[in-house]
Amino acid sequence: MPGQNSPHLQRRLGLLEATSANMLEMIGVGPFITIPLILTTMNGPQAMLGWLLGALVAVCDGLVWAELGAAMPGTGGPYRYLSEAFGPKRLGRLMSFLFIWETVCLAPLSIGAGAVGFAQYTKFLWPQMNWWEGKAVAVGVCALITILLYRDINSVGRLSIVLWVVVIFTALAVTAAGIANFHLSRVLDFPPHAFTFSRQFFVGLGGATLLAMYDYGGYNNACFFAGEIKRPEYVIPRSILLSILLVGILYLTMNVSIIGVIPWREAMHSTFIVSDLMQRVYGSTVAKVMTAFVLFTTFASLFAVLLGYSRVPYAAAVDGRFFSAFGRLHATRNFPWVSLIFMGITSAVASLLDLSDLITALVVIQVLVQFMAQVVAVTMIRRYRPDIQRPFQMWFYPITSVIAFAGWAFILAASGLKFILWGIALIALGIGAYLWRARMQAEWPFGPTEARGAI
Repeated sequence: MPGQNSPHLQRRLGLLEATSANMLEMIGVGPFITIPLILTTMNGPQAMLGWLLGALVAVCDGLVWAELGAAMPGTGGPYRYLSEAFGPKRLGRLMSFLFIWETVCLAPLSIGAGAVGFAQYTKFLWPQMNWWEGKAVAVGVCALITILLYRDINSVGRLSIVLWVVVIFTALAVTAAGIANFHLSRVLDFPPHAFTFSRQFFVGLGGATLLAMYDYGGYNNACFFAGEIKRPEYVIPRSILLSILLVGILYLTMNVSIIGVIPWREAMHSTFIVSDLMQRVYGSTVAKVMTAFVLFTTFASLFAVLLGYSRVPYAAAVDGRFFSAFGRLHATRNFPWVSLIFMGITSAVASLLDLSDLITALVVIQVLVQFMAQVVAVTMIRRYRPDIQRPFQMWFYPITSVIAFAGWAFILAASGLKFILWGIALIALGIGAYLWRARMQAEWPFGPTEARGAI
């Protein structure tokens, strides 16, 4: 155990802070840019079925996270879950390394995608903004959130609550505007053969569900900084389930209300769907104000994402399973400053990429490397690790875990071969990197099972 005066993570965050951090990541730019994309997947409002199916998968997968997070409430989340489930001295080393590998590769892409979405909405307020200026805005957002997170966890917790209040106001304002001008006939304006169960229908539903899961993503954020949460066995499960419940209701209401105002044939071609809604209902001035709130919401979400992901390489480095530099804590503020700065810089670089296909690639690679493996991990821990206490147990096991696994498999199958191959390629590179490092360290499968420290 670290000495009282030596740098170490401190458990200071409660249920409100953890739930707000989850919801901040969930309610980002995602629902504001994916509504047109979701409508396009099935060419009509029947695509809202993707939201319902996504909600079901999110609840079942959230229960997986809740059980694992309460049982192993350390910083790093899936890094610890996969290690313990598959054997911390054997295959678990590879599985946990692959998760870290995935995080280091994909977290910057996730944050960068949000920053690109931020720049996309900025164009409503700055119509003359060119491509390079948009990229400068995205890079600037990544830099600013890194600066704001360069502080102790107490300050971060207070700031997350303030951001959460503004985020909830924004989402409720959009929903209220839609409900006040709602026309049910527009929601029920289905195209011919909308519910014909064909291959095209299921491929479209899979695409809509994938986009919905991108928007729901974030209910697990508290698991990544669990080492800084008070009473984690109580707080983590409740923060996950509360986040999914509140955001799920809000999302479904907001999406249906928007389609009830803007006909889906117009909405599917919109670039700033929320701004277009407000302009149609209240005029350009209110639309600009709400666009500013959307930008703030997006910024707050990126703040929460970087907070969670910056803790993962740190946790692995402290355990001697990743590069040692990532294990450094700030001498006086007790936060992983090397990991934070690395994620911030690489996110800024990633924001220079195009948004096209990025969302699909992010979800698919996470499904391959992490989500499906975690569902298996729950079963393995229940069967083979009776030494691990589980203060929270998922409801209706194993039905819920089967639904979660089947949901991820369905999304994966509908994503397209190109993205699946990208995920397989990333896994292959990660396995190669692990084997190289394991050979250098004489770790499993090349030597003793005990770790010999980070490289």
